[in-house]
Amino acid sequence: MKDNRNVLVVDDEPSVRDIIARGLGLHGYTCASAASSQEAISLMEAHPPAVLISDINMPGQSGFWLLQQIKNRWPDTSVIMLTAIDETQSAVNCLTQGADDYIVKPINLKELAFAVSRALEKRRLILENREYQYNLEALVEQRTGDLRKTLVQLNLSYDMTLQALIASLDAREHQTGNHSQRVSMYAILLAKGVGITSKNLGSISKGAMLHDIGKIGIPDSILLKPGKLTAEEWKLMRLHPEIGYNILKGIEFLEPSLGIVLNHHERFDGDGYPAGLRGRDIPMEARVFSIVDTFDTMTSDRPYHKAVSFEMAFHEVTRCAGTQFDPDVVACFTRIPGRQWQDIRRFTLG
Repeated sequence: MKDNRNVLVVDDEPSVRDIIARGLGLHGYTCASAASSQEAISLMEAHPPAVLISDINMPGQSGFWLLQQIKNRWPDTSVIMLTAIDETQSAVNCLTQGADDYIVKPINLKELAFAVSRALEKRRLILENREYQYNLEALVEQRTGDLRKTLVQLNLSYDMTLQALIASLDAREHQTGNHSQRVSMYAILLAKGVGITSKNLGSISKGAMLHDIGKIGIPDSILLKPGKLTAEEWKLMRLHPEIGYNILKGIEFLEPSLGIVLNHHERFDGDGYPAGLRGRDIPMEARVFSIVDTFDTMTSDRPYHKAVSFEMAFHEVTRCAGTQFDPDVVACFTRIPGRQWQDIRRFTLG
């Protein structure tokens, strides 16, 4: 794969552009610069770089607008946002819309160079992952071992590894439309609603993103079957929580996330799998996740069904309170305004 070390710096202040370009040049990067979002788009159309660094607050179209344009038209370009305002909400907005990192001014050039290096490594992993999608079925056993080794070796940089892996898993199940990313955001929203503390939200996010990793061991003939599964096929399909658990167990930083991976198909009435857990014996994070996973499945097109409306999905979740779902968690789910779920869906569909 060709090593692309081109960087586009977008800032309305000439001195900032010059400092960044000179600093990154010392690290071996080739930098171009633009004074506005519109000028950046023109340069992107001629020569898309590997990384774009953009200020948020600029005259004319803002950095937020530019970020949306880049992710829609050049999704392989990594984006690092700059701002003079250290606000958590600004960071959340950037990352939610697809930015790879967020740097606060005044800029520390060493920190910025490290952020560019991280972004390039993440980009490399995603592009490499895309290449071998065509041979996914033949590489299942080999990749299972490789994934475990990669996750262990990249303990300190697990975010980029997980995102590449998740892109791979979602690409396999055609028509899922970034399912793993979306249910992760749904799960965080509902987890906050039921009072789960901030320190546990990271493990819930990772568990949600990785919940279906065990499907790597399920044949396409079953996973993508448009009709009903036979009893034998269901038996194999129901193995995926345990397969996922066995893949990830022993990886220290993922241990807190295994409750979702193993238990996301358990039911409040005890009729779920793999262990038939009942009620509050099911970990809270799995009780939260099972609702948003089912909600997204119902509202997304799949090989075996067409999407239903949000209203119908809300009704069905409510109907299943006390049987499939924890009624207390369902009550929290229904109190969250529908527009918040809609906003997340729009973000993940682009």
